[in-house]
Amino acid sequence: MELFKNIRPEKGYITAAGLMSGTSLDGLDIALCRFGGEGFRQFEIIDATTVLYDEDMKKQLRTAGTLSARDFIALHRKYGQWTGEQVNMFLKRKNIHVDIIASHGHTVFHEPDKKLNFQIGDGTMIAAATGITTVSDFRTFDIALGGQGAPLIPIVDRDLFSQYDACVNLGGFANVSLKKGTERKAWDICPVNIILNKLAGYSGQDFDKNGETGKKGKALDNLLAELESLDFYSQAPPKSLGTEWVDENIRPLLKKYDGQKQEDLMATWYEHAATRISNDLNTHKAKKILFTGGGVKNKYLMSLLQKKLEGEIVIPDTNIVDFKEAAGFAYLGILRLLGLPNCLASVTGARRDNSSGVIHPV
Repeated sequence: MELFKNIRPEKGYITAAGLMSGTSLDGLDIALCRFGGEGFRQFEIIDATTVLYDEDMKKQLRTAGTLSARDFIALHRKYGQWTGEQVNMFLKRKNIHVDIIASHGHTVFHEPDKKLNFQIGDGTMIAAATGITTVSDFRTFDIALGGQGAPLIPIVDRDLFSQYDACVNLGGFANVSLKKGTERKAWDICPVNIILNKLAGYSGQDFDKNGETGKKGKALDNLLAELESLDFYSQAPPKSLGTEWVDENIRPLLKKYDGQKQEDLMATWYEHAATRISNDLNTHKAKKILFTGGGVKNKYLMSLLQKKLEGEIVIPDTNIVDFKEAAGFAYLGILRLLGLPNCLASVTGARRDNSSGVIHPV
């Protein structure tokens, strides 16, 4: 098949670079992975890095949704080109043949109920810049089939991390993937770092290191009650969150409590997030729970979860904590190239399992 002219799965393994940019706007995660074994379900992260965004890039990505159509397309192409250049610089240090790149992009719009989504970062530009076949736009086809287009990592949890009852990622949002009978179920739980980082910014911080500011505060009971009463939390999966939901539901609440101490607002959010996460996991009786994502490094948040969770918290090695999602997209890209399902209807609510992602061959 022409598509596979640069890919040699017959050698027993596939080398893939997975790319991820989260809503926390920390930077671009690049994970260089090797997949082998039956169904390519044995993997290792060969090397990984995070390319930090400068303030100008953060501003461009943060305000992308307000641009004119022309400027939006220009940024889509520019960010794709920039992404390809970062991959080139990363791979320049390696003497490794890379079969594919799989790029999540950076989410600008996520309103699946309106069939509206966009992950910025043109895959064609990445493929052209690197000379490596690239898979991008992993959400659109699932949304076209009536799904949420999210979460996407649960098939990775099922295939690569099946020893755990549940897998939780603590990023801009917290999401969970778990076994339920013979099916995989997953959903977004609540916002985490997207709010904590915003609150940390009140005092000029990028984030609340180890939860030190929030730990000094006292939760505001009235705000906590209003947060707990939000409709999203009583909805059954499939369900997912985006910045639009935060803008509509959370920011007006925070504005209502403007003038309260920063540490009290942060303490409230810590309590809210820990309560929502533990409630979902305890309800489903998850016993052995893998935690990954930037939030794992927040000692205060993890201490609250330790107190509230009935199951065992497992924190893996640093590469998995930091780059599980980027590595996961590498796996999703392989499944797409092989024409295998990489998006589960039991998770997203789509009409059927599907193989989602646009392939940009070189």
